[in-house]
Amino acid sequence: MRSSETSLHKGFHSMSSSATAHKPETVLDIAAMLVERAQKAGADAAEAMVLEGTSLGVSWRLGRLEDVERSEGRDVGLRVFVGKRQASVSSTDISEAALAPMIERVVAMARVAPEDPYCGLADASLLARDWPDLDIEDKSPQPSAEQLAAVAAEAEEAALAVPGVTNSSGAGASWGRSGVALVTSGGFAGAYAGTSSSFSCSVLAGEGTAMERDYDFSSKRHAEDLESPKDIGRAAGEKAVRRLHPRKVKSQSVPIVYDPRVSGGLVGHFASAISGSSIARGTSFLKTSMGKKIFADGISIVDDPHMKRGHRSKPFDGEGVRNHRMQLVEDGTLTTWLLDTATARQLGLTTTGHAARGTGGPPSPSTTNLYMEAGCLSVSELIADIKQGLYVTEMIGMGINGVTGDYSRGASGFWIENGEIAYPVSEITVAGNLLDMFLNLTPADDLSFRYTTNAPTVRVEGMTVAGT
Repeated sequence: MRSSETSLHKGFHSMSSSATAHKPETVLDIAAMLVERAQKAGADAAEAMVLEGTSLGVSWRLGRLEDVERSEGRDVGLRVFVGKRQASVSSTDISEAALAPMIERVVAMARVAPEDPYCGLADASLLARDWPDLDIEDKSPQPSAEQLAAVAAEAEEAALAVPGVTNSSGAGASWGRSGVALVTSGGFAGAYAGTSSSFSCSVLAGEGTAMERDYDFSSKRHAEDLESPKDIGRAAGEKAVRRLHPRKVKSQSVPIVYDPRVSGGLVGHFASAISGSSIARGTSFLKTSMGKKIFADGISIVDDPHMKRGHRSKPFDGEGVRNHRMQLVEDGTLTTWLLDTATARQLGLTTTGHAARGTGGPPSPSTTNLYMEAGCLSVSELIADIKQGLYVTEMIGMGINGVTGDYSRGASGFWIENGEIAYPVSEITVAGNLLDMFLNLTPADDLSFRYTTNAPTVRVEGMTVAGT
């Protein structure tokens, strides 16, 4: 384990209180200076966040470089408390001419804001004091635009070589680095940095009005973990060709199988329903489900902020609170809400370390590396007994009622006949209720971590397919 001082990445160093007496040099210096000056201006408590980011991306299409974009930015956010009143401001300008009036303004805003009995800094006993190295920053040299273009070109070339592929929507590659620093008057100071490397390819198959599009991508914290551009390009081309000549199907009730590209969406709907914000407002279909069986036996859902090289790993939450791996569903039973400090106080509970925030306002609960654990059946075993069913690879629209759990979304994919993928289908709608869907869901054994929210292939019984 590393202390909150020694674990900070290069350029994100902790500071003594005397450091604010001179010109700030690091993002932690800037955050500490903002907090100190807010208190001198009359705030009872304050917290400051500084975000820094650098990104480089290229677009490539039909053998030619189309675009190169680079951006660098820094945002600062300051939240202050006067009694039980709070206010927030943010700025991209950290000059003295901008900061001085900003600090005065936010304190004045807090004095006239409506009282909020639940606002305030996190309890000092809950703050992170040390944390593990999550290995989320790739220390290898930043790639050049030429290197990124070569990756995109290789992916597109492989996709265009697939028989049946007739055009390209383009390929792209990108690299980014972001840094976060947080300081509170409650005794927390910490910072971390992370990188991301990714590339993608999208192509079309077929001719005229019978064309179909599909894509593939790879995204990792470290460039060395990326998949092969040739493999991703080839997969994008093959997926587009597989979608050619889709058919329509009749409306009916059948099992629906969700590909891992879309199955994580079901886990995302679950996470939204157990957010402390929804529970506190009474606007969730799971508001009375704590401690109850909401999924089938054996199903577990995990949120793990400390996953090594995870897409959304972070050493502490947006309020400086200790975070850790949590099992949100265990053997089908709901075990917790997702809480930040304010929603926890509203519910008479303790924050779960799920606060997330930007620079422009107060925190709200959010997940990190969220996933449903793998089941025991292979995908072929999962669909083997399906006489008629739907294998979904793409979802359209967001027809989810968070209050009732009613679910209705456009979809496309493949029809299943006698346990085998038979032919592509499109222009259909799938419908059900998430309460019933969760209880009748079976996961396969093919979990992989390609997204921020992941699930294996899953089968849901008894849903309605609306077609012709």
